Amino acid sequence: MRLAGRAAIITGAANGIGRAVAERFAAEGAAVLLADVDGTAGGEAAAAISARGGRAEFVRTDVTDESQVRTMIAAAVERFGGLDVLVNNAGVGSFVPFDRLEPAAWDRILAVNLRAVYLCCRQALPHLRRSSRGVIVNVASQSGLQGQAMNEPYCASKGGVILLTRSLARELARENIRVNCLCPGGTDTTLLRQFVATSGSGDSGLAGVAGRAPMGRLARPEEIAAAALFLASDDASYVTGVALPVDGGATA
Repeated sequence: MRLAGRAAIITGAANGIGRAVAERFAAEGAAVLLADVDGTAGGEAAAAISARGGRAEFVRTDVTDESQVRTMIAAAVERFGGLDVLVNNAGVGSFVPFDRLEPAAWDRILAVNLRAVYLCCRQALPHLRRSSRGVIVNVASQSGLQGQAMNEPYCASKGGVILLTRSLARELARENIRVNCLCPGGTDTTLLRQFVATSGSGDSGLAGVAGRAPMGRLARPEEIAAAALFLASDDASYVTGVALPVDGGATA
């Protein structure tokens, strides 16, 4: 029970990596607030955790809207009595040739993947300061460490998350608030399948993503959640400012 007595928020928690993180954190003793724009799936995810004996709540949240982020943070503090861990996981993207990339698509991806991380950290910080063990875990990507064709806004946003993480880690270290990020490789989630679908390559595209990792397969969401647990727990008490690849060796 490595997170016993702690309260955590996980954004983008209705499906995929975010749901796996919420499930693992709850299994390790945390009270978890799941946030997502998908109200149906988010509510079902929270209910499933509660049915297994975990403590979970859901708040529908568009993390690009500062007022909704403020409401999300307030809900966690009100329901759980404080906030110890923030996991910024919400993300969007698509494969588009650069000459067909519209400004609106660029703005949307940067808003969800990068600006929302800033908004969530900003609103959570006063409460993390009140915790004796405040932690932020940002979910970046292998795409924040390597350039990818037809993926410029996603790569730019995730690269920004990495440097935001490192900068904030240096600023908050003296306050005993740790800030790290994960850089998952291709992970078998609905988001990845939607991503690949925009490229028109279907299952062959998924096989290509899997084949780029030396381990020769996609990650499972549970494997990313295990790494998030490490960074959120006291096992990582002297770890801050890290961008941890969980990519089967793809960036080795």
